[in-house]
Amino acid sequence: QVQLVESGGGSVQAGGSLRLSCAAFGYIYSSYCMGWFHQAPGKEREGVAAIDTGDGSTYYADSVKGRFTISQDNAKNTVYLQMNSLKPEDTAMYYCAVSSIPCSSLVAGAPPGFLVVEADFGYWGQGTQVTVSS
Repeated sequence: QVQLVESGGGSVQAGGSLRLSCAAFGYIYSSYCMGWFHQAPGKEREGVAAIDTGDGSTYYADSVKGRFTISQDNAKNTVYLQMNSLKPEDTAMYYCAVSSIPCSSLVAGAPPGFLVVEADFGYWGQGTQVTVSS
């Protein structure tokens, strides 16, 4: 069983920064894909960034490229999402999730307009709220 615990959400003004953390506990695959998703009220959950913990490859949705950075600390089984130049449209609940399938396969298999598909991720955190005011 894998447990994911997110932290770091909060409220900031547009242009500000936040760093989200996702700590993984329990049985962890030797290599896995960790994804960050966001879900705004009334909208579906969408992947915004992903990292392959095996080789460190990173992937980003077009909407966050150049602003968000995903990274990992393998010693702590923790993945981070550094969010800079935040916009009001980034306001959402943010979730981390893990998949045993390599990120490269998930990204390649995602439909147009999607970074990854949430159904491919088996374990989810409880979410952390990010609110960006204009």
